[in-house]
Amino acid sequence: MAPAQRDAERTRAELLAVATEVFAEDGYSGARVDEIAERTRTTKRMIYYYFGGKEQLYLAVLEEAYRGIRDAERAIDVDHTDPVAAMRQLAELTFDHHVTHDAFIRLVAIENVHRGEFIRRLDSLRTLAQPAVTQLDEILQRGRAAGVFRDDVQALDVHLLISSYCVFQVANKYTFGFLFDVDLDSPAQRPHLRAMIGEVVVAWLTARASV
Repeated sequence: MAPAQRDAERTRAELLAVATEVFAEDGYSGARVDEIAERTRTTKRMIYYYFGGKEQLYLAVLEEAYRGIRDAERAIDVDHTDPVAAMRQLAELTFDHHVTHDAFIRLVAIENVHRGEFIRRLDSLRTLAQPAVTQLDEILQRGRAAGVFRDDVQALDVHLLISSYCVFQVANKYTFGFLFDVDLDSPAQRPHLRAMIGEVVVAWLTARASV
């Protein structure tokens, strides 16, 4: 790769990283391109050069945020892992990614406040999301073939359960923490919460195997 191309990719990646934080903190309406430029010690003109404008930058941020969780999921070797272990690993991996990428969860929350106004313009995300369901379906099929997983649960059901639990850890940690006097981020709590989602999913899928 030529030095100029490396520099361009490095600059673009830095702009995306900073823009992710700004949009997650202030939302689409409140975020200012001037602030992103200031934090990256560049200019609005440079940002427009790479992305075209504020909306295009926000769309790029959304796409990159979703790409992160999809890339993490690919780390699991579905074909050579016991299906029960693979399902637990996927649930725990999703938990790890969400609690260490809280900007992603805030962006998702903001996008839902806008009723999916911007994500609807990213048809590429549907293609990007499909492997997540396909991967779950492969694990489920292998588990059913082994007689350990029930056959009345779909991949999307599992994805919804895991995502709901993991998103909650970030999206509601301040309100839940205040109401019940608990710190979901504490080193004492996190391993317990991480293990819980793996156990819940596995217990659900093995509750009535081969129904």
